[in-house]
This record gives sequence, C-alpha cells and structure tokens, in this order.
Amino acid sequence: MDIYLIIIVVLILLAASDLVVGVANDAVNFLNSAIGSKIAPMKIILIIASIGVALGATFSGGMMEVARKGMFHPDQFYFSEVMYIFLAVMISDIILLDAFNTMGLPTSTTVSIIFDLLGAAVAVSIIKIYHQPNETLLDIGKYINSEKALAVVSAILLSVIIAFTFGVIVQYISRLIFSFQYQKTLKYFGSVWGGMAITSITFFMLIKGVKGATILPSDWKEWISENPWQIVLYAFIGSTVILQIFNWLFKVNIPKIIVLSGTFALAFAFAGNDLVNFIGVPIAGLESYQIFHALPGQNPDLLLMDGLNADLKPNWIFLLLAGLVMVGTLWFSKKAHNVIATTVDLSRQGKVDERFGASLLSRSLVRSSLSMNRSVTRWLPDSVVKMVNKRFEVPKAEKKKLKGKDAPAFDVIRASVNLVVASILIAGGTSLKLPLSTTYVTFMVAMGTSLSDRAWGRDSAVYRIQGVFLVIGGWFLTALIAFTVAFIVACILYWGHIYAVVVMLILAIYFFYRTHILHQSRENEKREEENENEMISEIVGGSHVFEKCQNHAIKTLSKVPGFYEDLVKGLSEEDRGLLNELKKDVRKYNKKIKKLKDNVNETVISLQADQIDTGHYYVQSVDYMREIAHCLNFMVTPGFEHIDNNHEGLGPEQKKELSVLNDGIKELFNEMIEKIEKRNFGELNQIITKQQDLLTMIGELRKNQIKRIKEREIQTRRSLLYLDILAETKNLLLYSINLMKSQRDFTVELQKK
Repeated sequence: MDIYLIIIVVLILLAASDLVVGVANDAVNFLNSAIGSKIAPMKIILIIASIGVALGATFSGGMMEVARKGMFHPDQFYFSEVMYIFLAVMISDIILLDAFNTMGLPTSTTVSIIFDLLGAAVAVSIIKIYHQPNETLLDIGKYINSEKALAVVSAILLSVIIAFTFGVIVQYISRLIFSFQYQKTLKYFGSVWGGMAITSITFFMLIKGVKGATILPSDWKEWISENPWQIVLYAFIGSTVILQIFNWLFKVNIPKIIVLSGTFALAFAFAGNDLVNFIGVPIAGLESYQIFHALPGQNPDLLLMDGLNADLKPNWIFLLLAGLVMVGTLWFSKKAHNVIATTVDLSRQGKVDERFGASLLSRSLVRSSLSMNRSVTRWLPDSVVKMVNKRFEVPKAEKKKLKGKDAPAFDVIRASVNLVVASILIAGGTSLKLPLSTTYVTFMVAMGTSLSDRAWGRDSAVYRIQGVFLVIGGWFLTALIAFTVAFIVACILYWGHIYAVVVMLILAIYFFYRTHILHQSRENEKREEENENEMISEIVGGSHVFEKCQNHAIKTLSKVPGFYEDLVKGLSEEDRGLLNELKKDVRKYNKKIKKLKDNVNETVISLQADQIDTGHYYVQSVDYMREIAHCLNFMVTPGFEHIDNNHEGLGPEQKKELSVLNDGIKELFNEMIEKIEKRNFGELNQIITKQQDLLTMIGELRKNQIKRIKEREIQTRRSLLYLDILAETKNLLLYSINLMKSQRDFTVELQKK
C-alpha cells in the first residue's frame, strides 16, 4: 500500500473542506459593506461577488510558493517528512477555522495557514535535530524561515493599527463633506468621489490581482508594472467623466456603483491571493509526490525536497475548480452568514442587541475618550462644534431607515469608504511587500469608520469596543493555537505513520460533527429568537400592544411551574444534567425578557394618542416579568452550582416540603393563566387567598428548617440553599400576583375606551 498516495488523496479531500470553512470565514471581508448598507438585493451582491471570486481564482498562483517554501526550507527535509508536515497543516487548519466559524468570529486564514506551517515544520525540525548528534536547537534556523515568520507577526500589529487609524480619519473627512444628507452634495462632488474610489479600486485589482496572474501574457504584466501611475491617471479621468455623464443623463446612483465595484474587486483579490491559504498546501503536497514518483526506486526517507524551491506553476484547472467550490460556499454556507453578522452588528449605526458584554478595559477606554472629547471641545469655538455636530447628526428620515428587521446597518457613504480605504491599504501593503491580512484590514477599517461615524454611542460603545477586543484577541490566539495544534499533530503523524493518519482523520471528522451539531443548535436558537423579535417588533410598532403583552404574561406564568418542578427534582435526585439544562433554559428566558424590557422606551414612544393612558400598565407588566425571571435565575443558578460542586442534595424533609409547595404553585399558576386568558378577574380574591396560603406555608417551612438547624447538626450549605429557595419562591409569588393585577388593570382601562 502506498501510504503517500493515500496522503495525497486525503490532502485533496481536505482541500475541498478547507475551501468551504475558509470562505465561510473570509466572505465577510468583501461582503460586509454591500450587505451592511443594503445597497442591492442579496442575490445581486452574491452574483457580483461570485464573478469576482471565480475570475480571481483563475488569476491565482503567484502566492502558492508560500506553502512550498515560505515558512521552511524544503531542501532540508525528506519527502516523507514534508508529507507529514503538509497533512498536519491541513488537519489543524480545518479544525481551527471551523471552530472560529461556528463561534461566528472572523479570523485570518493567512495567519492560520502560516502558523500551521510553522508549527508543523518546527515539530519535524526538532525531531530531526534530536536525531542529529552535532546539532542543537540553536540550529533550527537551518530548517525554518524565521525572517518570514517575524515579518508576519509585525504585519499583524501594523495592519490593525494602520487600518483602524485610516478608517477613522477618512470617514471623518467624508462625513464632514457629505453629512448624512448626502444626496445634495453628491450632485456636485459625486462623480469626483466616484472617480477617486473606482481609481483606487482599479489600482488595487491590478496590484493585488492581475499582476500576479498565471494566465496573463508576461508582456501585459510587465506593462502594468511599468505604468502604474499612467493607469491611475487614465482611470481617474475616465471614470469621473463617465460617472458625471451617466449622472446627468440617467440619474445613476454613484455610491451604489462604488460599493458594488468595490465588492467585486475585493472578492477578485481575495480569490486571487488568499486561495493559497486553502489549496496551497495540498498542491504543494501533490507537487512533492510528483517529484518523488518521477524518481522510481527512491527511498522516501532519504529524498530531499529541493525540487520544491523551483518556480512551479499550478494547473489552472485546479484553480478553476477551487473557485467554483468557493462560489458554492458563498451561496449556501450559513456559517459564512454568521461571521458576516458579527462584523455588521459591530458596525451598525442604529440600535442592535449587543452580542458582547463590557469589560474593565472597554469601560476605561470609553471613559478616557469621553474625557478627551470634553477637553478638546472646551477649547474649540461653539460655532465650530455646532457645525461639526450638525454634519454628524442623523436626520429623522435616516433614523427610520435604520430601524426594522431589514434595515441597513449603515449608509452608502460609509460602505464606500470601507471598500476604498481597505483597497488602498491592501494595495499599498502589497507594493511594499508587507504580508497584510485581508481580514485584519477590512475588519479594522470597518471598526474605524464606525467609531468616526458616531455609530458607537454612549449606549453601545463599551459593548462594541469589547467585541472588537474579542475579535482582535481571537486573531492573536489564532497564531498560538494554530502553531500548537499543528506542532502536536505533526509529532503524532511522524511517530504514528499510517495508524496516526487514520486516528487523526477520525478525530477531525468527529470534531467536524460536533461543531456541526453545535452550529445547528445555535441556528435553532436563532430562529426562536427571530420569532420572539418579530413579536417584540410588533409591540414596538405600537400595534396590538395589549394582546402581545398578554401573550408574554401568559408565557411567563406558564414557564414558572415547569422550571420550579425541574429545580425540585434536580436537587432531590442530585441530577446535575437536568439542572444544567434548566440553567440554560432560564438564561435564555431571562435574555428574552430583558430584550422586551430594553425596548420599553421605543414601545411607549410608538403608542397611539389614545393608548398613552395605558402605557404605564405595559411598563408595569414588563417590570414584573423581569423580576420573575430574576427570581428563577436566583434559584436555579445556586442550585446548579450546589450540585455541580458535589454537595449533598436536599434532605428527606426538604424534598417532601418542596414537593407540596410545588403542587400548590402549579395549581395557583394554572388558575392565574386561565383568568388572564379569559380576561375574567371577578374572582381575583380567591386567587389572592391561595397565594397567601402559600406564603404562610413558606413561613412555616422556614420555621421548620430553623428548628432542624437547632435540634441537630445539619449541612450549612444545604440549609442556606434551602432558605434562599424559600425566599425567592416568596418573591416569585408576590411578583406573579402583581403581574396578574397589572393585566387586570390593563384590561379594565382598555374596556373604558
């Protein structure tokens, strides 16, 4: 059996998988501006991006040498060692990228593949040094291209800082020129703005794409290299004149042309230059096998791979097939859409449910920025401050556009700045031979323009900044994880041979399966959340406020008995799994009610004139639902932690007492739900009497527990947990009755109208 032929087949299969997970991660780089600005229907955006990806893939090939000799010196490795390095890289890369995609975090496929190569090559190098008596770890430079690795790390830091800074400056100037009421200004400066944008995009495509093409004649490429400024001048004059004529004759939407052409350019360059991240290693493996196969009888453990140093050109058919796989991923990958959502949400001008929390670092940064802003404003004339604020003021008509389920995240001015600045920076970095990451540049430009455009207001800044910190942290973590995982996998493959290959592939498939299940679970949660959001949006829209509020009240009261019963059962049987699931369910429910609470202001504002008098009942009801959710959380979380820490569950008396209390709660809540559904509150006193009976029972149970503590030694932790549950149950009953009373008052008030 030819183990190396098997490895080649595996590498080809892994290449297809890597294309899928890689494009799912990198699609955000060229789609976020067009999707975020809603410049065109999704299908049109994907068609333009698909054409760019397909064409760009056929122009790829110039960067393939990175996989062959970018991170290590192939002439120092034998054929067998090189094949294990390549296989370790592909397994590690797919696992890492799929994990990031599942979490919805954009990361750099460039950094991932480079540090995978570095980790695997270092692992094999150390093993080789270990077997060489005359070598030490100081000789690792003989095997590893350390200069290239250092350049990549430096480029990470530079690209993050430079892209963010340029995004802030250019967007600030652009907004001062155009403001949010850009339609009037575009009549006079639109063609010049469009000419500058299209020129930079053209320059970007030539530098990043066509210049390194493998299918273009060499004299064409030579002419492009020798006449860049001539091309820039002709492109600027030609595009400006054409746009102005089209604007006069056909009222062409110039920003739309800029965004769509920029999307095409970035997609073209992505496929042309980042394709090496996905298929470069498998192609290098195939080229290695061809070199080995061309020398019959050679020992794979003795054949040095200096042939990889040659200038090899990949077959254009492979590139075209790779491009088609990438196009298919764009259209059908839900994970790609998930990653796009992260960047768009962090850039959103309007209100959004923040995906990230706050931290000490993000709070401190916002606090410092506010202090600096106040200091600068104090020294500026009031007229200047007012003029600037007016340019950044979002008109009411524009604010309405930024609301709703299908609202754009930002306008076309910011979208065009995102694409143009990213294009210029990547082109400039490439001309300086800096290995800038497309992901880093596009993401940080988007964040810079968001900050400059005042999309990060006082209500959202700490959360958006924390989200940026998490994404950036993920980038640096990518390098560390990629290096470590590839290092370990390479060691296992080197020592385990064919057996290790089989085991690692099984583990990779299992990991894929687990992340797929996790992704499906999150998609289901997302669909449920979207349904809830639709209900909330109907409330916020001012339609059927009472009916929707009543539905939420009934849902709240319906969930309580089930949650309480599971809590008692989990603590009685010490069922950690049940309590863990219960904690997750309560957390989800808490999140939904919080969202309802967060939208209270908008709901009240949108109420019709004849509904204003009932608005405070709606606010009351939401407040009580929120408090009920808190009570559940304050019972369930400590209950889970108690069992999770292996403490003893409820005692016999406690089980019996809570079981009786649980039955009473179930009966009471069923009656409350029935009254609210029928809107019949005539016998409310009977329900209040039952509630008082339960409160009295809770008082008796508390006394019983105190007696047990006095009579004999009892576990302190279990006793405290039991008393806390009784206290929260009392609060739960009080808030539930108040919710019912609020629904009664709401109903009575509406009946008067």
